[in-house]
Amino acid sequence: MRAVLETRQKAAAAQVKDLEAELERVRAALAEAEEVHRRRVIGLEQYLEALAKENAPADGAGEVPRRKAVEPRRAVPHRRHASEVAELSPHYQALMAAAVDAGGDGLGARRAAVVLGWDSASASRVEGARARRLVERDWLVEAKPGRFMPPAPEQAPDPGRPGGGS
Repeated sequence: MRAVLETRQKAAAAQVKDLEAELERVRAALAEAEEVHRRRVIGLEQYLEALAKENAPADGAGEVPRRKAVEPRRAVPHRRHASEVAELSPHYQALMAAAVDAGGDGLGARRAAVVLGWDSASASRVEGARARRLVERDWLVEAKPGRFMPPAPEQAPDPGRPGGGS
């Protein structure tokens, strides 16, 4: 009986080793795919920004045009340059509302994907749903890795204060 149990244990250990190797291969492939996705998102953002500049009316020379709300993956105003969430695009407004609703747990990427109407099972879409742009622009904070929430009132920049608070 001991020999049978030792054989089974060795087989299980070998299977664990094989699966760990496969997991590392899949993690490496995922990291590579995420990097490609990130670069393509950035490329799309740059293209859309260049296209917007190219199509901007020439009659307001020297005047900074007031942009209307844009879709995700386009420019998000820095919080110190915007007075309220209503200045964000509808998709970013939805993310902000979901972050507030999430409370202390914070808004996770999968939930953000659901809020945006994306397939939350698709890793690339979940990664794309991350609220990093809102974090970069001080609308949200990432208190824990992958968990986004509104800044505490004392951290929130005050648009009326010189320097915007950050």
